[in-house]
Amino acid sequence: MTIRPAFPDDMAAVNEIRNYFVRTSTAIYTEQETTLEERLEWLRDRDPVLHPVMVADDDGKVIGWASLSPYSEKCGYRSTVEVSIYVMPQCQGRGIGKAMMADLLEWARAAGAHCVIARIDSNGGPSIRLHESFGFTEAGRLREAGRKFDRWLTVIYMQKLL
Repeated sequence: MTIRPAFPDDMAAVNEIRNYFVRTSTAIYTEQETTLEERLEWLRDRDPVLHPVMVADDDGKVIGWASLSPYSEKCGYRSTVEVSIYVMPQCQGRGIGKAMMADLLEWARAAGAHCVIARIDSNGGPSIRLHESFGFTEAGRLREAGRKFDRWLTVIYMQKLL
């Protein structure tokens, strides 16, 4: 398995993974799936140096993806990025998320980021533990700030200073 920058040809797999989590989990606080065209536009609109999209490639098959995104469009937050990592359910527990996190944190350092933020559903134990293993700490909670599957959701903000 290798971690590499994502290409347009990877977006069908990236979109499939994302939409799986939209349909089945509270990892993403939306109920709207995206189309392949929307995912391609998302990739085109990103700065590949400051806000890359990476994929976990297992012998030519994308089994996970990760990205750094702007935390806010306000210029005062330009040194803060938000990390997102998603791994196909059948591939979880193999260290893929750890490999992608390590790669993204190095990428963030090289790009001059100072603060890395993660927003994680309070029921996302494996994700919380992954972030903690890289030195992220809880920065706050927004109780019942989200709603999905007819229930209120609490989001945990975690952060790491580089």
